[in-house]
Amino acid sequence: MPLYKTITVDENTNVLIWKIEESYELLCEGIELTQHCKDRVSGMKSDMHRRGFMSVRHLLAIQGYTDHDLYYDEFGKPHLKDGKQISISHSFVFAAIIISDHAVGIDIEKQRDKIHRIAHKFVNEGEDGYLEDQNLDKTRALTVIWGAKESLYKLYATAGLSFKQHIYVPAFTLEYPFLFGAINYQNEITHYDMAFIEFEGFTCVYALPASEL
Repeated sequence: MPLYKTITVDENTNVLIWKIEESYELLCEGIELTQHCKDRVSGMKSDMHRRGFMSVRHLLAIQGYTDHDLYYDEFGKPHLKDGKQISISHSFVFAAIIISDHAVGIDIEKQRDKIHRIAHKFVNEGEDGYLEDQNLDKTRALTVIWGAKESLYKLYATAGLSFKQHIYVPAFTLEYPFLFGAINYQNEITHYDMAFIEFEGFTCVYALPASEL
């Protein structure tokens, strides 16, 4: 089983990444899904999405959980029945989870030039400046920003939250794998610590409340 990477963030927080190399049929072996998840996966048209879904269940198993320990709220945010916090992501051939005692968010993205075409939808004015650095690999930087905002969106899990209007990622450097984020929503500002890793043309970003990372 291709567990690709494990990151121990702190004594209560772990990130696990899976490289999806198996067939859907092989990934189904040894995994028992709830009826809700059976219905979800059977409705997926993409084989890659089905394989990503099942890979997450293997990551859960590594941490001692089954699909029956996982449930989703009305916002679509996943939860564990023992009270631990969880966030889930998968993109192409990689899947990832983060489990913690703290509120958490994670996102994994393939680094692609097409992100330039949608940058105006998630990059705000305060973030434009440092992206103009001619020495900066803008595709990688934009992927970090998108992943950071997606992970914070998952962590915050509140309807109406906008990547561009409410989530801010201050200047960072690609040479240092840590960054910060803030959410300003309905007159409340919250701060977050984040980290990113890059591998095989992918970027994974995970977030926790400030001072927890």
